[in-house]
Amino acid sequence: MESALGYSIVRWLLDRPLSRTMTTVCVAAMMGIAAPAHAETPRRIASFNLCADQLVAVLADPEQVVGLSPYAFDPNNSTVAEQVKKFPKLRLQAEALVPYKPDLVLVGTWDRPLTQRLLRSLGFRVVRMDVAANLEGARAQIREIAALIGQPARGEALIAGIDAAQQRLKAAPRPASTSALLIGNNGYTVGPESLASALMAEAGLTPPAGAPRGYGGYVPLEKLIDLRPDYLVMSSLIEEPNGQGALYVTHPALRAMYPPQRRIVLPARFTLCAGPGLIPAFDYLAEVMAKLPR
Repeated sequence: MESALGYSIVRWLLDRPLSRTMTTVCVAAMMGIAAPAHAETPRRIASFNLCADQLVAVLADPEQVVGLSPYAFDPNNSTVAEQVKKFPKLRLQAEALVPYKPDLVLVGTWDRPLTQRLLRSLGFRVVRMDVAANLEGARAQIREIAALIGQPARGEALIAGIDAAQQRLKAAPRPASTSALLIGNNGYTVGPESLASALMAEAGLTPPAGAPRGYGGYVPLEKLIDLRPDYLVMSSLIEEPNGQGALYVTHPALRAMYPPQRRIVLPARFTLCAGPGLIPAFDYLAEVMAKLPR
């Protein structure tokens, strides 16, 4: 009842023609929010970011978590969608978070900058989490978040699980040498500085000479035919040109060169975040590589 009333008042305040500063002061005073020194170990964690969601879900005690972003519950993007059903699903507005009174809010570096500013102005402790684009960065990020929420031993256990899965992938049978290019709608491909490329490299899938470097870029259809990688890697098999982007990947020339057996599916949920999803990602790739002709 108190949470519902508090939320209604916050909405009313935010709809008034008051200055942002006055609104913030009113909301903070009403909800008992200030900017005191924060406890070292948070007891009420909220996450507004998919990658933070997944780390919090596996590292924190359930009673530490007041809610996760809606993205965590989407099985197309999240590797812990089943696991997080026990947690509240947060609305991604600062005022919606007020009734939960979190003592730590995790956000992505580039997530909703205005929302981040409002959260800070309300006195919340906001910690930004960047994207980990390689395995070294993934391990460092796991240790950082585990320490932040007071669960360093669980962080090390997660890393040990990732290391074991990585070794299972290395031990899986595979072709001696395989070139591959990850292609999305309209022909966009990621470059070496990405988690998807890191996963492919662990599986022995290397981009052909002449592929985009850095963070990647668009590959015209003629260029792709000239590059001639052994395999195309896609987030899903697209068989029908049911959208403008799908026209590229369903072009007759690509269909002829790359029938289904020469296309590798790497689901997006494995390439978006470097955290607990690395374990099923490595095991999935081990199965895929074992089925390729040698």
